[in-house]
Amino acid sequence: MERGQSSMDFMKNKEKILVVGGTGFIGYNLLKETNRRGLSCTSISLNAPIDFRRVENVNYVFADITNKSELKRKIRDDYDYVVNLGGYPDHNLLKKGGEKIIKNHFDAVINLIKATSSKNLKKFIQIGSSDEYGKVKAPQSETIREKPISPYSVAKTASTHLIQMLHRTERFPGVILRPFLIYGPGQDENRFIPQVINGCLSEKQFPTSEGKQVRDFCHVNDAVNAIILAMLSDDSNGKIFNIGSGIPVTIRSVVKKITKIIDKGKPQYGVVPYRIGENMELYANISYIKKILNWEPLVNFDEGIKEVINWYEVNNEKTTTS
Repeated sequence: MERGQSSMDFMKNKEKILVVGGTGFIGYNLLKETNRRGLSCTSISLNAPIDFRRVENVNYVFADITNKSELKRKIRDDYDYVVNLGGYPDHNLLKKGGEKIIKNHFDAVINLIKATSSKNLKKFIQIGSSDEYGKVKAPQSETIREKPISPYSVAKTASTHLIQMLHRTERFPGVILRPFLIYGPGQDENRFIPQVINGCLSEKQFPTSEGKQVRDFCHVNDAVNAIILAMLSDDSNGKIFNIGSGIPVTIRSVVKKITKIIDKGKPQYGVVPYRIGENMELYANISYIKKILNWEPLVNFDEGIKEVINWYEVNNEKTTTS
């Protein structure tokens, strides 16, 4: 939030927000917070939310955002804010479905911009990816030239440059946020931390990589706060901001931390191979977002991971007893 600006200013005149991918993990948490603050919230996604991710008073719309005509029929063009969390990380090569990945993550951005651009639009937040950096040296900063290594990261990088071009040439109010590894309670179970937690809780052997990768984990509450600050700031247009903790940790150390807290688990290190071209050191330089948006992460990783473990323990127990 900018200095001297009240959070209530954000909600005046019942401002409207469209969250693309609002049924996903980050989208759900963003809708929960913006709904709490009084915005008129609309989510657009392919499918309905699972039960615990349904937020009261949110208008849920279902459409394929890669289909221009369907998108125009399903949504309005007078949103104050659009946050694009659409698509899903997919690291397949071009010959293994890469064209579809590019369509889902680049063509969809063009469709969204065309469908939602109006005089009312105050901010278009594009959620990019730390994968845009590819194999550049850590810590990665926003001024580094990207070196994408997959169709997914190419599409994200292309979207970044499209939005910056539109800002330069048409004063488009676009902002790019590049999250590193976001975690928190209720994350999809096919993501790294939930996989490790569930593997430990099952007390069975579970596969993992050798774990020498260095990564950066940021709690979803901090990520949501960064999104809102970018929406509110007049200084964010045309800029890229990393969202991360800025603290490098190895994957193996995270697995060990989780197994120690749960006090059980049999990780099989080295069973999962590293991805082709994988950057072994990917962690954020967050000095720019601190300077421009006055943002910094507040959730300590040790406390955050305990919160997530507790969430899965409680929900696994409910599943077992139901």
